[in-house]
Amino acid sequence: MQEQLQAALRRLEELTHQLQDPAVLADAARYPALMREYKQLEPLAEANRRLETARRDLAQAEELLQDEDLDAAFKAMVQQERSENRQKLEDAQTELQRLLLPRDENDDRSVILEIRSGAGGEEAALFAHSLHRMYSMYAQKQGWRCEVLSLNATELGGVKEICVEVEGDGVYSRLKYESGVHRVQRVPETETQGRIHTSTVTVAVMPRAEEVDLVLDPADLKIDAFRASGAGGQHINKTSSAIRVTHLPTGMVVECQDERSQYKNKDKALQVLRSRLLEAKRQEQKDAQDADRRSQVGTGDRSERIRTYNFPQGRVTDHRIGLTLYKLDAVLDGALDEIIDALRTADEAEKLRRSAES
Repeated sequence: MQEQLQAALRRLEELTHQLQDPAVLADAARYPALMREYKQLEPLAEANRRLETARRDLAQAEELLQDEDLDAAFKAMVQQERSENRQKLEDAQTELQRLLLPRDENDDRSVILEIRSGAGGEEAALFAHSLHRMYSMYAQKQGWRCEVLSLNATELGGVKEICVEVEGDGVYSRLKYESGVHRVQRVPETETQGRIHTSTVTVAVMPRAEEVDLVLDPADLKIDAFRASGAGGQHINKTSSAIRVTHLPTGMVVECQDERSQYKNKDKALQVLRSRLLEAKRQEQKDAQDADRRSQVGTGDRSERIRTYNFPQGRVTDHRIGLTLYKLDAVLDGALDEIIDALRTADEAEKLRRSAES
């Protein structure tokens, strides 16, 4: 750990000097990249400063306690300070270990968020709409930008499938824990006997892929134009503006019809396709690495039931870490930080355990 820490501190010092260079400040591409790296490393330096301070204060307390002539009251005070500094030292060491863990290279990326209704018919579609609203409100709280790329709505206001781009700093680092099956338990408005129904919605969170991440071979693509359907304005059903892209090697199909322009729909469809293919590749690599074990917070596989929203009890339960909150209304209004922070903490604790074992 010490070698990693020293290397990181040296790099931080290099970045400090580079960011003061007028040539770097004038470079519109290089400056933001270096600043992002600086912000990632700065917490390490702060944790290291806390560690060194605690270590120095602990040594001073130990030295004072060597004096046999210390006044009893003063000795008790120094012993208390020694105990506090030991705890500060342990906390700083744990924090440094956490900060030195390998980062997910996708954490800083924006994401493609896909929400699909599962078992439960129209009730599932209505809850898919509620989840889209929940994530939209959470994104707004975080200062992120949301754009709907494609939408397949139902006549009753539900959502069969919606694809949204969420853009901002560190979006994937927060939303990546949302991938999986979300279960809702409630009495549908159409239920006359008050019976509780259980429905499911699947959520997929994929780091947004850029063209440089994954180059699509035109020969692997089948692109069809068709007339859009559903609510959307006078252009609907009058022009072939909707686009369907089929990736022939995998059979993956993406449709986009939200824009009036065929070219804009094509660009959006290709962006979604790249992100899906990149996610499939990432998941394949992860499955190979974790074939004989699963992390405490799950693999993110869509087949996992990760969370239950129980309306009669006003309860939200995340099954991966056994967290239950009686704050259903607040969560559905975008108050997700408590759940995501707990998942992140559990994830980091598991990584620290693995690091200690290896």
